[in-house]
Amino acid sequence: MTLGYAVVAILAAAVAVFALQNSAPTRVRLLFWVVDGVPLAAVILFSLAVGIVVVGLPLWIQRWQLRTRARALEARLGAVEQALAERERSAGSPPTRQ
Repeated sequence: MTLGYAVVAILAAAVAVFALQNSAPTRVRLLFWVVDGVPLAAVILFSLAVGIVVVGLPLWIQRWQLRTRARALEARLGAVEQALAERERSAGSPPTRQ
């Protein structure tokens, strides 16, 4: 857990240094929308955040579907194991090989 905190602290420091070194005001134009005086670091970090969401959302949906399928398969496996145990009990003990 402390390794995770160390990694987060290093990344936060890197982002802070990046923001301080890229604070020049920039004009942002998107179709008919124009914004003046936005810090370059804000534009780049916002673009990074949008990219993470665009890439992460489909991955999250896929992971959710896989978890749902895994739960269904685990339930099915439990039912099969229970049926097998019931069958073994009703048939008696299986013959042993010698």
